[in-house]
Amino acid sequence: MQKHIAIIASDYKGSEFIEECHNAGWLVTLVTRKKLLDEAWPWTAIGDARTVDDDAGMLDYIRAVTNLAGSRRIDKVVGLDEFDVLTAAMAREHLNLPGMSRSFAMRFRDKLTMRNIAHDAGIPCPEFTPAFNAEDINTFLTTVPAPWIIKPRNEVSAFGIRKCETADEAWSILTELDNRNTWRDHPSQFLIERFIEGKVYHVDSVVHGGKVAACGVSQYGTTPFNVSHYGGVFTSSITPYKSKERKQLETMNRALLMAFEYESGVAHAEFLQSEETGEFFLLEVACRVGGAYIANVLEYACNFNLWREWAKLEIASDERPYKLPKLRKEFAGVTLALANTEHPDTSAFTDDEIVYSVKKPRHVGFIFQSKSQERIDELLTTYTARITADYLTIAPVKERHDD
Repeated sequence: MQKHIAIIASDYKGSEFIEECHNAGWLVTLVTRKKLLDEAWPWTAIGDARTVDDDAGMLDYIRAVTNLAGSRRIDKVVGLDEFDVLTAAMAREHLNLPGMSRSFAMRFRDKLTMRNIAHDAGIPCPEFTPAFNAEDINTFLTTVPAPWIIKPRNEVSAFGIRKCETADEAWSILTELDNRNTWRDHPSQFLIERFIEGKVYHVDSVVHGGKVAACGVSQYGTTPFNVSHYGGVFTSSITPYKSKERKQLETMNRALLMAFEYESGVAHAEFLQSEETGEFFLLEVACRVGGAYIANVLEYACNFNLWREWAKLEIASDERPYKLPKLRKEFAGVTLALANTEHPDTSAFTDDEIVYSVKKPRHVGFIFQSKSQERIDELLTTYTARITADYLTIAPVKERHDD
């Protein structure tokens, strides 16, 4: 009987994942928001689609998947977006299906949990404290040098992060959160940690049999925190293969995923390198594909696509074991920004190294590929300046992600 995978996608992404499952002979059912049905999903690879309301919560998705199981047995449930990871885990638990449990997934979702696991394994993290106990918070604020950031434990990227310079300011933020009288904004849902100025790197991994089978190490141009809070052009590019930084990050990433007891899937880990000391610290790790076209950059540079590899891992069997493609070591980078028009005209950008142009409305961006890291750096610098001058617009920072 044909195998059946239910894919939860609260955002439009992961077409390659869907295609890979279909190509392997699986029936794919997409479970998504009604408003996303007009997106360019790979409909020839989708056997069925079920919708939830645009403002649907976790339980609405679980109900939709459970109802789907009533008409056709489900073999796998996968959530593509960061906000779908726990939903898919709860659906699996409810239907008694194999895969990561909700409690296990929380270690990749809750920043307090991930810091405690990493800290216990000897992986450096910025000094941190949960916002549980007033005495502990005061001790932290008097012993750890300012500035600090107060960040939601369960958001992604830089959503909801607030920087503070004094203890009074920190307590003012916590009090204001408490006064909202919602559980989502309760101070205990936040983490306080030392703000460290520096560069942010990300390591994106394919994990098979508890080991990192392949990974890409890249560096952000401007940190995600600064892009989200102050605007600007997002860039990311491959870190030189023989660099000391890359070797350190590969070692830390392996230790991190081993400490998390991660057996199979993909991971997106972010590490901060202190501008003052050069030391690396863990920022966060997630068991999903990183956004902002990171998967495409790695495909052009290294010849593996995180979406496709994740799908192959999910549907692997004794008859069809997982096999990693042949890797390569080239360079690639992405530049991406919000545009000041709905469909910006980018026909003037004609460099030979452009391998992909972003077509998303109100966005402008490119992916570059070259055998030369210096050429990628040059293109990112040039294109950042041109995009800033001719296309850039800045949206107000969102305090929290819209679920």
